[in-house]
Amino acid sequence: MLDFQLQRVGILMEPQPGNKHEVEGVLNPGVARGHDGQLYIFPRMVAAGNYSRIGIARVIFNKDGDPEGVERLGIALEPETEYERRPGGGGGCEDPRISYVEALGHYTMSYTAFSPRGPRIALAVSEDLFHWRRLGLVSFEPYDGIEFEGVDNKDSSVFPGVIPDPSGRPAFAILHRPLFPGTRPEEKAEDGTQVQDLHRESIWISYRDRDLSKGSRYGLGHFTYHRRLAAPEAPWEVLKIGCGAPPILTNLGWLLIYHGVSELSSLAPGVRDLCYSAGVMVLAKDKPHEILYRSPKPILRPELPEEIGGVINDVVFPTGVDRRDDIGQPDRVDVYYGMADNRIGVARLKVPDRLPK
Repeated sequence: MLDFQLQRVGILMEPQPGNKHEVEGVLNPGVARGHDGQLYIFPRMVAAGNYSRIGIARVIFNKDGDPEGVERLGIALEPETEYERRPGGGGGCEDPRISYVEALGHYTMSYTAFSPRGPRIALAVSEDLFHWRRLGLVSFEPYDGIEFEGVDNKDSSVFPGVIPDPSGRPAFAILHRPLFPGTRPEEKAEDGTQVQDLHRESIWISYRDRDLSKGSRYGLGHFTYHRRLAAPEAPWEVLKIGCGAPPILTNLGWLLIYHGVSELSSLAPGVRDLCYSAGVMVLAKDKPHEILYRSPKPILRPELPEEIGGVINDVVFPTGVDRRDDIGQPDRVDVYYGMADNRIGVARLKVPDRLPK
């Protein structure tokens, strides 16, 4: 088998009737295996007024090993700090991605903190998935005349291991997607043009020295070196891309399930509808800044009624991955994704023996 095959498993989680924390949706979850072998899911729970918390639940599997439901366990993070809260009682802890970083002995959660300054990347760490300690907002040193500070930033995930930076030095790394002015899908769809500066309209990979004691008062959340990883290319991702779920190491290299945005034809004059789909990148194991393979077409696009219609129409948004070593199938990866910003679905990915041409 040469192609990446993805098959829907079903809807895993929907807003719970009567739950005030979920009246506007449950979506875009992070997932992680606990030390007990159980799979835990961390959905974005949206209350009235787009007030977002990050919940925690245990995934329930059926006899065939497929996820079929959840047991809600509470809240992992909710807006408490100044960078997570807005005037008038608003705020947001949104769209978590979770990796277990073995070199740190901790789980790392990157999430979007929504304050009056706009969306920013924040980090938290945990030893057990139940108790989280905030590290604060991620900071970036300037790169080649490009300033990251003060720029909206989302869709981030931390590599689960120490990786070589482009110079071959061991480093911690994060994927992220800065929202430089003029590069948002709505802005590009509005003027009908491509991004003028492809160097900026991209998924970026940023690094910091593995030795957290080396001359930095910032700790893990300060990144000093950056490379552009990927910019929009194919028609299905022509308006914007984002890093999606955390990268996982496979026999092919680092597997990254990412999202792309395109424009749908609209029957209403002056209305531009966007479509969020999912694709695959494979990054070189020893040079993760190099792309070995990239989807020419999406592996998942909105097709089900729950994906086509919702809080935001026409959205599949991958944010969590679980390699199924627990059932002896390391070439199976379960992909957890948001459905139209309202529900959570699961799809099953078959990792091929070798890369497609």
